[in-house]
Amino acid sequence: MGHIARKRFGQHFLADSAVIDAIVAAIAPRPGEALVEIGPGLGAMTQPLLERCGRLTVIELDRDLAAKLRRDARLDVVEADVLTVDFAALAERAGGKLRVVGNLPYNISSPILFHLLPVAERVLDQTFMLQKEVVARMAASPGGKDYGRLSVMLQWRYDIESLLDVPPEAFDPPPRVDSAVVRMQPLPQAAGVDAALLGEIVTVAFSQRRKLLRHTLGRWLEARGASGDFDLQRRAEEVPVAEYLALVQAVITRR
Repeated sequence: MGHIARKRFGQHFLADSAVIDAIVAAIAPRPGEALVEIGPGLGAMTQPLLERCGRLTVIELDRDLAAKLRRDARLDVVEADVLTVDFAALAERAGGKLRVVGNLPYNISSPILFHLLPVAERVLDQTFMLQKEVVARMAASPGGKDYGRLSVMLQWRYDIESLLDVPPEAFDPPPRVDSAVVRMQPLPQAAGVDAALLGEIVTVAFSQRRKLLRHTLGRWLEARGASGDFDLQRRAEEVPVAEYLALVQAVITRR
């Protein structure tokens, strides 16, 4: 398309055909599915996706790229910052659950993931290219250095699977980091979990991750009269997601 990548949009265009084929095969789109691609860019994944599903909604902030994408009548182009897009409305318009895919801008990948979190029940699955270290944090198990706030806040709503690693040379221009493709499948929502309260508890817990929880979360719970039987002689990274969810329920019942 003769387009120069714009640094302010975090543009790194996927150019390796083998990687593109592997990602599209992992997505396995079918005709009639409500597919939404975030950041289609030059259309490297857009075209092979269209060949399989026939129609596609794309979200593109760059107005020059959006104008070029509109030339394809099979594309429903949403020219907007993805963080302002109402995915629930897209699902409503599609009449079913969405399949969301994309090569996410690395500078705002976490905000995008959190933007999608409240509409997880309207999504069938999400397949994203992200910075490899972010994927490691998303999928991390308790007890390791990668396990943190992002791990807990995503794993309570999604089954997360890292699918493949992608080297910098697969992009034009190449980023300075390794990338990875991740699949996120929404889980049934746990009963009695207040997402905002969970977010607050997890943020407090990981605010000083080297300290035992009695110094951080313990004080927060004590101020609310809700310490209960939760073991505070641990660090935040040692607590499984299920225990954070149980703590949320315990705090709610003590209100």
